[in-house]
Amino acid sequence: MRAYHRADGLFDVEARLVDTKTVSFIGPLSTTPLAAGEPIHDLWIRLVIDLGSVIHEAVAVSDSTPFGVCKEASETLSVLKGVKIGKGWNRIIRERLGGRASCTHLVELLSPMATTAFQTLWPFKKGHPEKLDAHGRPLKVDSCYAYASDREVVMKLWPLHYDGPK
Repeated sequence: MRAYHRADGLFDVEARLVDTKTVSFIGPLSTTPLAAGEPIHDLWIRLVIDLGSVIHEAVAVSDSTPFGVCKEASETLSVLKGVKIGKGWNRIIRERLGGRASCTHLVELLSPMATTAFQTLWPFKKGHPEKLDAHGRPLKVDSCYAYASDREVVMKLWPLHYDGPK
């Protein structure tokens, strides 16, 4: 996974999956052996997002696939245009692209792309107001292991919301 800040202010978030075997084999519906180390799958995704994490473009390329028809799945990612990467991201992916709607491997790449997007955008959002819940508690509290309300990180960053041992 990689991300780039573009000259137009948008961001490219890219992911690649390469699937190889350590031995040669003949795949289903094939008569030609695939040599050890040759990719069964070589898939790319690029999401073009803005600072608000909204997808402007979703592009996939399938350089190697086990079946010719698999390459057609690249076009299915267009349903993500206009979607905001954030809460519910994995649910949106499953609803729009799960099962027969798209390629399983492309769909699996989309989930960690959200993390790459967040980590890429964070330095550009520094200084923006922190998101709070209705009670004024930062949304980051209890959002992951490190940000658990009883951990040292919360004690240091948000002492008012720390509820661990004193």
